[in-house]
Amino acid sequence: MSRAEARAIAARLAEAGHQVVFAGGSVRDELLGREPGDIDIASSATPEQVMALFPQTVAVGRAFGVVKVIQQGREYDVATFRRDVGGDDGRHPASVEPASLELDVQRRDFTINGLVQDPFSGEVQDMVGGRADLEAGLVRAIGEPGQRFLEDGLRLLRGVRFAALFGFELEPRTAAAMREHAQRLQRVSGERVRQELERMLVPPTRRRALELLDELGLLAVILPELSAMHGVEQPPQFHPEGDVWVHTCLVLESLPDEVSFELALGTLLHDVGKPPTFRRAPDRIRFDGHVERGAEMAQEICARLRLSRDTTRRVVALVADHLIFMNVPSMRPARLRRLMAEAHFDELLTLYKADCAGCHGDTHALPVIEAMLAQLAEEALVPPPLLTGADVLALGVPPGPRVGALLNEAVDLQLEGQLPDRGRGLAWLARRVAAQEGG
Repeated sequence: MSRAEARAIAARLAEAGHQVVFAGGSVRDELLGREPGDIDIASSATPEQVMALFPQTVAVGRAFGVVKVIQQGREYDVATFRRDVGGDDGRHPASVEPASLELDVQRRDFTINGLVQDPFSGEVQDMVGGRADLEAGLVRAIGEPGQRFLEDGLRLLRGVRFAALFGFELEPRTAAAMREHAQRLQRVSGERVRQELERMLVPPTRRRALELLDELGLLAVILPELSAMHGVEQPPQFHPEGDVWVHTCLVLESLPDEVSFELALGTLLHDVGKPPTFRRAPDRIRFDGHVERGAEMAQEICARLRLSRDTTRRVVALVADHLIFMNVPSMRPARLRRLMAEAHFDELLTLYKADCAGCHGDTHALPVIEAMLAQLAEEALVPPPLLTGADVLALGVPPGPRVGALLNEAVDLQLEGQLPDRGRGLAWLARRVAAQEGG
């Protein structure tokens, strides 16, 4: 976003006789000394008037008083001062009607988002006490907290996100209303929940966000599978840190500051299969099949959050493979090379390090992995195969699973250096087929 472009839009509106301000997050972020994200513009101009003033607009929110103005390929929301009328779908009012700037501010979610700024002088106008709350480090709902959450249940998650991200506290009445209206999240779509989860889990404040969601009873509504981790004991010889919930919080916190949403979500869900597979055996606590069950649950959760197929695949792969590094020291070189060639290998390795840091701290597989990485730094992890299906069929092997099995065996031998070229590969294949038929 360009402040100069936003100011140019504001200038055009002002020249046409309309009152105009910058509103919301960009004002808040500037006062906090943070780099502003989207720059929202609020004006007394109606959507029709905005569209008449600018050559490139998109009326996606026209019914609710919002028009996107396009400048140099970038989109800027221009919202009409308005007040909401009716509505009980947990997201949209039944209708909106033009209003004054003062009334428009009152319909926003939190005081720290209710500040407005003169686009030209930079003067900040505060009609809701937002500046004092910024200085005090408080997230406070504007007006009656319960009403704000009834208007849009997503505000429950937004409040948590702001508190975690800025290191703020939730104002007591606001926090109480969030607990009271937690079930309102059931009416929020999976897509919108996912968007807020992503904004919570990607920043390094992700653990604080998770703990706040839990404390307020919101986690039990959107991710009950995680709430079930509380009190689920683990074998102390492997997990001296405590139960599955404590472990998950520690692992999440142990991730690097910069992570993808897929890695953050995969980390959050890596032990989600433990509560339903908990078993107290004679020798110790066990979670038989928790990886497989966890992968199934991760698939279900991703579907509920309406994640894309590619994102779902990456998240489920992290959950399904998160224990694979336990076997690296005894793993055949071919298997290790195949693992290192997987698209999610780097994120899987990051999860492994965080997983270890969140319990015993033993990263015994790392030296083997790092040595292999150094050895293969200038090689293709999985080079093109020496043999093809046609080579197998030419020896009289009928089409079917046997062809694939022979090719996979040949690739393993190639990766281990036992078949250095195509000639030796063909010779091996002929001997192997003959041996199978002779047997």
